[in-house]
Amino acid sequence: MEITFLQPEGLVHSPAFSHAAIVPAGAATVYLGGQNGVDASGAVISADVAEQSLRAVENARVALAAAGAGLEDVVQWTVLLHIDADLRAAYGAIAPLLAREGAPPLVTAARVAGLGVPGALVEVSAVAAIPG
Repeated sequence: MEITFLQPEGLVHSPAFSHAAIVPAGAATVYLGGQNGVDASGAVISADVAEQSLRAVENARVALAAAGAGLEDVVQWTVLLHIDADLRAAYGAIAPLLAREGAPPLVTAARVAGLGVPGALVEVSAVAAIPG
């Protein structure tokens, strides 16, 4: 199954994100709820945003795998980052995990005043597509 990621002329070209995606007919959609940098008990693993970011993506990987998907199947990421957190440290930590051949997935990122988990600095959610 091939998802087509679009980076149209006239819009900023970035190695970090695409602007639109076309998922072929017959694909199953996997919706991933927000994942924080927490352990299996729900405790925040560190006060460091890079460590939290890595764990949030690892938690996303585990949840996606339970649905038969992987990071490579993600069509769109949503990243919420606490206003006081270092964006470069967070993205720098996870960029190698999200890199792949061809055009990158869609990404929406926002700075927020707080997250639902006390002490959390980052939360990621995703939409993935797998063969139906």
